[in-house]
Amino acid sequence: MTRTRCVVGIVAGLLLAAPSLAAAGPTATVTRPIPQISRVLLVSVDGLRPDLVLRANAPVMQGMIGRGSYTLWARTTAVAVTLPSHVSMLTGVPPAKHGITWNSAQPPERRVYPAWPTLFEIARKAGYTTAMAAGKSKFSTLQTPGSLTWSFVPDSSITPDSIVTGIAVGWIERYGPQVIFVHLADVDAAGHEFGWGSPEQVAAIGGADRCIGRIVDAIRARGWQDSTFILVTADHGGAGKTHGPDDPRSRMIPWIATGPGVCRGVDLTTDAALTVNTEDTFATLCHVLGIVPPRPVDGRPVTRIFCDAKERAVQR
Repeated sequence: MTRTRCVVGIVAGLLLAAPSLAAAGPTATVTRPIPQISRVLLVSVDGLRPDLVLRANAPVMQGMIGRGSYTLWARTTAVAVTLPSHVSMLTGVPPAKHGITWNSAQPPERRVYPAWPTLFEIARKAGYTTAMAAGKSKFSTLQTPGSLTWSFVPDSSITPDSIVTGIAVGWIERYGPQVIFVHLADVDAAGHEFGWGSPEQVAAIGGADRCIGRIVDAIRARGWQDSTFILVTADHGGAGKTHGPDDPRSRMIPWIATGPGVCRGVDLTTDAALTVNTEDTFATLCHVLGIVPPRPVDGRPVTRIFCDAKERAVQR
């Protein structure tokens, strides 16, 4: 990507801000189970195989593991590819239900949106402001009309993580979206070019970690660190230079949660009966936002991550 295109991407992303759509806050009918949580940040690091979180120079994600609840054995969809898996992450249902089974961008005149309501749709209806900054053009499938207060998706190709992060940070600094989704694409690109687990991909994970740190720092600068639930995850892993179905190296993803009321340093695999699926991301975010999906979903809130006041006091 040329410098000109990068600058155009930043300007376009910021100009897509729509203050006229913004709401002051959730509607009065919303009751949040963790009252301190009034904002959520979901970051998806495309192609992040969970074991590589531990190998990379990734102090931000590793720090979240230490002060949050997590599993490095969460599961993505059976197809284990970017677009269907992300739509499942943001609708709570598998591709057979939400209908997005392809993995490419569609032209505007043929664009099809998910058949199940996305997190952005139901959050907007509940009165929250919503934002999505994505690094791949195929994420236009998630731009359901009227669902996003602020949105950036590149017209073509892949936008570097640093540019996507700059757009998200700009929105936080200027507007303060209450529901933020950030998609970082560079780790997946490095996997396809150099291989999963290659030194180049491990270095890209370090870059993604620094981007997450920039976003978290922007939240702290607004004084929202004690009211924001943060979830870092991925859409798939990989092996060799590819990823896909029927390969556990593709299907395993990290799932790392921090924020108000979240237990510190809890490995969710200590509960042998608990398996976290990508559809549970949607359900968990709906749970903390106090909103009920209008249609039944397959995902379930991962409530094990939350401690009561007595447990939190013991952990301090």
